[in-house]
Amino acid sequence: MTLPDTSSTPAGSDRTFQVDLRGLVDLLSHHLYSSPRVYLRELLQNAVDALTARHTLQPGAPADAFGIRLYADGSVVRVEDDGVGLTEADVHAFLATIGRSSKRAEGIADQRADFIGQFGIGLLSCFLVADEIHVVSRSARTPNGPAVEWRGRGDGSYSVRTLPASARPRPGTTVTLTPRADADEWTRPAQVHALARHFGSLLRHPVTFTDGTGGPGAAVNPEPAPWARTYPTPGARSRALAAYGEEIFGFTPLDTIELDLPAVGLKGIACVLPEAVPAGRRHGHRVHVKGMLLSEQAEEILPEWAFFVRCVLDAESLRPTASRESLYEDDTLAAVRDALAERLRAWMARTAASDPDLLGRFLQAHHLAVKSLAVHDDEILRMLLPWLPFETTDGHATLDEFARTHRTVLVTSSVEEFRQVAAIASAAGLGVVNGGYTYDRELVHRLPEIRPDVSVADLDPATLTAHLDPVDRETELAAAAYLALARDALAVFDCDVALRTFKPASAPALLLDSREARHERTRSQLAREQQGGVWGDILGHLRQEAPQAQLILNQLNPLVRAAVTIDEPELARTSAEALYGQAAMLSRRPLRPAESSLINRSFLDLLAHALRKDR
Repeated sequence: MTLPDTSSTPAGSDRTFQVDLRGLVDLLSHHLYSSPRVYLRELLQNAVDALTARHTLQPGAPADAFGIRLYADGSVVRVEDDGVGLTEADVHAFLATIGRSSKRAEGIADQRADFIGQFGIGLLSCFLVADEIHVVSRSARTPNGPAVEWRGRGDGSYSVRTLPASARPRPGTTVTLTPRADADEWTRPAQVHALARHFGSLLRHPVTFTDGTGGPGAAVNPEPAPWARTYPTPGARSRALAAYGEEIFGFTPLDTIELDLPAVGLKGIACVLPEAVPAGRRHGHRVHVKGMLLSEQAEEILPEWAFFVRCVLDAESLRPTASRESLYEDDTLAAVRDALAERLRAWMARTAASDPDLLGRFLQAHHLAVKSLAVHDDEILRMLLPWLPFETTDGHATLDEFARTHRTVLVTSSVEEFRQVAAIASAAGLGVVNGGYTYDRELVHRLPEIRPDVSVADLDPATLTAHLDPVDRETELAAAAYLALARDALAVFDCDVALRTFKPASAPALLLDSREARHERTRSQLAREQQGGVWGDILGHLRQEAPQAQLILNQLNPLVRAAVTIDEPELARTSAEALYGQAAMLSRRPLRPAESSLINRSFLDLLAHALRKDR
């Protein structure tokens, strides 16, 4: 907190920025840090970095020779470490200057990658919960030197003085906060302990907590990370990792994938979610850097398609942002993301080869995620496409099962189209796959890459009509008058009418009308409304080429056989409209206003005719 120079300054000379510390703390609390609770993380981080520097200074010391001690009794919060400590010169250079870091000191700068903190402003976060920060430190670099005391206040002032060595007999640093009344929720003993467990459960240095009641200190991180422990058997290790994932995330993983990237010092687990999640919904991952919790919502650590897992990771070389609550997007993070994606692919490959039951349960829950990956990943496509479930005319089936009975696979372009033709196509022996869902049509078309003995084609009305049996010439001639009236009645919908025989006989009519065809007819309708001009000529040409819908009447259906014999023109037209309306509703596509009106009108007209006939 550099104080402004208020002496007279010649015109044109350099001046010193004047910092409003209260404004800076407000900026930190509202824009850099997500919550005042981060003050404890910053104190723990500074303590860990001091211990790291101490081990650099004394490399022969045992790993657990130095530790961190927390104390909170409701009136103070204290964090004490056995780290490298500070000299009086260090205090003036680093604690009294905003933005500087003691980790830039000579002899430490070369090892900065060993430290969690990178920004030297973490101590200011303590002003989020206290108006004064009290630091007492003694440097391990000058064992015979005095202790030094620094007091920083929220108004921007500070004081430094030396103390007798007895004020701190051993090297290290003690930071003491006297909480403000409005910070009670973050500084109560139970909360301090909980925050210490939250942020520091995977720290490699021993951390203990004491609440001032006289009881023994409680270990904040009593055991190393579960992946760093030894287990008697692989099964015991697998169960322990799954139990840890359940403890962290609150669900029993479908499986647990162990992750290890030695190049960046990353270890951890990916827990496979047991239930499907909405497409595109990305879960946050729990990421630690050198044991310190960085974020519980680190979405950027995995690619978007990997929304079927949640991860707990601890890494050495990932770079945190200034707030130390997310990861900095750089080449290292991109490489880690790619490497973790490869680990997930490898897990899928192993599962497909060795555990079909687990693979089936995984695909049942997460087939959409796998489909999104298979579209862009040839290896996953070859490995898992035959196992993926699709909606077909044989019910829900894998493509491998479906291809065993259908060497020619037809695929629709929309869910609506599939629903229109499914029953008829199935009765005709055609193998049709619903390609209307995300990724499905594209994936089905790639089936021949896996099964060269199978051909795939888009389903169009002509293909289906060709598989419907024609009626004999005598029947068609007898129905010609009715068909002509029906075509005239349905001309407003650009719908042709034909008579065929197909199963099931209970279906009186089939309406073949794709979304694309309706779109083209809408454009043609616009052409009719144009009066001359180049634009009218162009749209008029489009109107002439717009595909018609087809209403296929089923001669095997008793109702249709009776309808085609009607000799009363108005009743024939009404029956054709009713058959069209019923077929449109069976297609389960949205009805246009004109179609809804037609259905109501034809029903009422048929009801009126029946009532007149009964009199």
